[in-house]
Amino acid sequence: MIDLELLRKNPDIFKTEIKNRQMKIDVDDDLKLDAERRELIFKVDKIRAEKNEASKKVPLLSGQEKQEMIARMKNLNNELKGLEERLSEKEKEFSDRMSLYPNIAHESVPVGRDESGNVVAYFVGDKPVFDFKVKNHIEIGSALGIIDEERASKISGARFIFLKNDAVRLQFALILYVFDLLIKKGFSPLIPPVLVKEKAMYGTGFFPVEASQYYKMELDDLFLIGTAEVPLCAYHADEILDVNLLPLKYAAYSTCFRREAGSYGKDMGGLFRVHQFDKIEMFIFSHPDKSWDDYEMLRETLENIVKGLGLHYRIMNMCTGDIGTPNAKKYDLEAWIPSQNTYREIASCSNDTDFQARRLNIKFKDGDKKRLVHTMNSTACAIGRMMMAIMENYQDSKGNVIIPDILRKYMGGMEVIKNKD
Repeated sequence: MIDLELLRKNPDIFKTEIKNRQMKIDVDDDLKLDAERRELIFKVDKIRAEKNEASKKVPLLSGQEKQEMIARMKNLNNELKGLEERLSEKEKEFSDRMSLYPNIAHESVPVGRDESGNVVAYFVGDKPVFDFKVKNHIEIGSALGIIDEERASKISGARFIFLKNDAVRLQFALILYVFDLLIKKGFSPLIPPVLVKEKAMYGTGFFPVEASQYYKMELDDLFLIGTAEVPLCAYHADEILDVNLLPLKYAAYSTCFRREAGSYGKDMGGLFRVHQFDKIEMFIFSHPDKSWDDYEMLRETLENIVKGLGLHYRIMNMCTGDIGTPNAKKYDLEAWIPSQNTYREIASCSNDTDFQARRLNIKFKDGDKKRLVHTMNSTACAIGRMMMAIMENYQDSKGNVIIPDILRKYMGGMEVIKNKD
C-alpha cells in the first residue's frame, strides 16, 4: 500500500514510477476518484451530524414542529442511505485501484523494461573447470537413484519430484547448516503455517497482482503460501513493536507451493521450477532510519551461506521492470549452472520499505509517535535449486556428487554421493 498523502501532494513521483515499471495506471483518473470519494465522505458526515442534531431536538418539540422534524429526519435517512451506497461503491473502486500501485523504487535501482535491463553488480568465485562432458542434475540424480521424476509425475503430474536416499540427507544437511549460520547471526527460527488467510496474501503484496500464482483451498477460504515471507510478514500484523527490539530477525523453514501460471513449457523437468518445494526464508522488521543498512546485512548473510558452499555466483541489481510490486529494491543471486552454461537465480533479496507494513498495520513507537516499520526478506536456501547447483558444480567424471566440505558433518562424514550398485 502506498502513502496516499504523498500521492495527493506529489503525483509525479508515482507517474514516473509507473512509467519505469511498464505499468498501466492512470494516476490523474485515480486522483479524480479520490476527490469524488472524499466529497462523498464530507456529505455523509454532514448529514449524519444533521441527523444527530435533529434527534436531540425531537423530544423537546411537540405538535406540528415535532411532525416536521420527524419528516425531516426521514428525508435525511433516505438521502444518507443513497449517499452511503454511492460511497461504498467508490471506496471499493478506490481500494481496488490503490492495491495495484507499486512501491517507490530506490534511486540505485536501474530503469529497465524487463529482465534485459537487470545489471550485474559483481561476481564471486570462479567457474568450475571440468575435463569431461558435464551432465545436468536430472541425469546425475536419476543415475544415482536420488531423484525420481517419473513416479512423481504418475502420482501428481508435471513439475513434481521425489527426492530419495542421499538427496534426502543432503536436504536436511542444508537445513541444519543454514540454521546454524542464521542462529549465530541473531535470527529466530520458525516453522510457520503454510495455509494463510487472504489478508496475509494481500498484506505482503502478492494479492491482487499475483493472485493467479497461488493455490486456494475453496472450502476453507485459505491459500497455500508460495514463500514463508507471507506468514513471517503477517506475524506482527496489527502490532506496535518495541523500538528497542528492532531489527527483529526471523528465519522460517516451510514447504512452498506455486502454480507457475504463465510458465508453460519453461524449465520443464528437474528441481528448478516445480509446484512444491522447500525453502528457508529470512525476514527482518527494521527501523526506517536503519533500513538500508539492515538490507545490505541481509544480502551479506545470503552470500555467506552460498560462499560457505563454495558455489560460483553473481549478484544482479534488478531493474524497475523486473522487481515485484512491493519491492523498493531487489537483488537476485544467480549461481553458475554448468549444464546450461549460464547463471540461474537461486535466491532473491528484497527491501519493501513501508509498503507491507502499511497494508498490515505494523508500527513501532518512537517517543510519542507511532511509525511504520520497514520490512525486508531474502531467500536463505531454496532447497531444490541449491541442490541442483551443488549436484552440477560438484559432479565428477563418474557421475558422482562430491559433498561440499561444510555439509559433511551434517551427513555423518559422507564425502561423496555415489551409485550404490
